[in-house]
Amino acid sequence: MDALQRNGATTILSGHADWIDAELLSTLSEYPLDSINTEYPHFARSVDGPDDMVQPSEAHPVFYGSFDWHSAVHNHWCLVRQLRLFEDHPEASAIVSLLEDRFTREKIVQEATYFEDNASFEKPYGWAWFLRFVAELHLWDEDRAAAWREMFEPLERQIVELFEREFLTQERPFRVGTHTNSAFALAFALDYARVVADDALERAIVETSREFFLDDEDYPVEYEPLGWDFVSPALTEADLMRRVLDREAFQQWFETFSPAITDSPYDSLLQPIDVDADGDDGLELHFVGLNLSKAWSMAGIASALDDQPTAEALEQAAQRHIEQSVEPAFTDDYAGAHWLSSFVLYVLTRNEGGIAPNQ
Repeated sequence: MDALQRNGATTILSGHADWIDAELLSTLSEYPLDSINTEYPHFARSVDGPDDMVQPSEAHPVFYGSFDWHSAVHNHWCLVRQLRLFEDHPEASAIVSLLEDRFTREKIVQEATYFEDNASFEKPYGWAWFLRFVAELHLWDEDRAAAWREMFEPLERQIVELFEREFLTQERPFRVGTHTNSAFALAFALDYARVVADDALERAIVETSREFFLDDEDYPVEYEPLGWDFVSPALTEADLMRRVLDREAFQQWFETFSPAITDSPYDSLLQPIDVDADGDDGLELHFVGLNLSKAWSMAGIASALDDQPTAEALEQAAQRHIEQSVEPAFTDDYAGAHWLSSFVLYVLTRNEGGIAPNQ
């Protein structure tokens, strides 16, 4: 944690990991390691009858912890990405031991079987995080990662097919700040497609993104946050479109999309959400995540705006969001501990491959 205080928001937002020390790595892995082994409390889906009560670890022998399936997935991504990026990770032995026990062919087949009868399960947020997770395995040039990737291939193929059939065929996007946000899922899936060089999937995602968002103008950013947000609908959409459009086209699009983002009342989007450190209803921890995701979105958008004044405003706003959110993300409250470390790692390593590649 001392490394966060020593380096500050500018270094954190660089997206490069060469300053991250062993102490911070231990902290980044502590909560995911604990959470993915924590079966309860667990989010309960709708119950259809008195016999419809399957234990999480029975239905999902790989991704059963961390309160819900999607959080378990992005905690596994968090650990795998740390192993890939940091060869001397102080907790490498513990991480590998846990993952080797969890990643077996039998368990992964059972995960895939669940989707055969529950095709909309975790659509689209969990699907998006799973694609980011498996993309990390594709990026990692190591024998162990190759073996894991091969075992996950059936589930990977299944999620890709579901994404194409059940998500890309939707007629309209969801512009919300929570799990059903369409732009968030499209951005993660597009990153996956580019990592694995799936040109057909990439083209389909780009086409859907343009159909959903290309004509958006004068986005009402002053209405955010909308509720229990952990992403900004406006910034997440823009962070997608900077992946989809070439640099000049994106700059023109963004000027029309948010023409007055630095002027009142629209500049409220550039201010971090005040977080009550003593809050106990989970909402405050959602806002910690919101500040983190806004920071990575603003930093990414700014990188595509060259030297425009708006770019500087976004960079400064991203720094304010980091200052407000990184340390509170390391909370012992399970309402935040079961997912926030992955959001921190996303910010810290966003320029270390796999996030908005080819940009």
